[in-house]
Amino acid sequence: MNRPASLASFSGWAVAWFLALTILWLQVSAWTSYPAASIAHIVLGNGATDWVRSIHNAPGLLQVDTRVLVTMPEQEQGSGMAELIAEANPAHFAYGLPLFLALLLASRSQHFFRRSLTGYVILLIPQTFSLVFDILKQIMVSAGNPAALGITRWQMEGIALGYQFGSLLLPTLAPVILWLWLDRAFFAAVILDGWLRKTAAE
Repeated sequence: MNRPASLASFSGWAVAWFLALTILWLQVSAWTSYPAASIAHIVLGNGATDWVRSIHNAPGLLQVDTRVLVTMPEQEQGSGMAELIAEANPAHFAYGLPLFLALLLASRSQHFFRRSLTGYVILLIPQTFSLVFDILKQIMVSAGNPAALGITRWQMEGIALGYQFGSLLLPTLAPVILWLWLDRAFFAAVILDGWLRKTAAE
């Protein structure tokens, strides 16, 4: 398969493929994200037993019934306490998949189907990380203080940092790094070389 001849050509195809694949991915994202939610189910069920009572995993929704008590909003009958239910859409952190596939297609990667499957499996790891920390952040914010959760202040800060990294950086950074690793020959031959030629011309 012929490779794109220039950085501009690669960039244009990458954007076009990403837009097209995102539209397609939106139709199936609930199912392609289901394995990440299943792994998060296992992680939360075994790693946060003091907080988690039960977990319900369905395509498009991960629901965690917790033991954490929160104050209910005031109603006509008055306010009270109830156990928190945290929810997340696993696909919210999985848009890196169409980005990864778009980069492979734009670079006309060799062994496309094998690399696509490999990338999909590997990307489940950062997706699970983001999903787990989203649930933990919801629990932490709703509880309001470390004492209510039985943890220290630095542990709460660690959850906050993990959530920020998992929601802001990881979904975009992971597929790009994975593509660079799997298609590093193209990166060296076209992108890096093109950038060096441009710099030399200036």
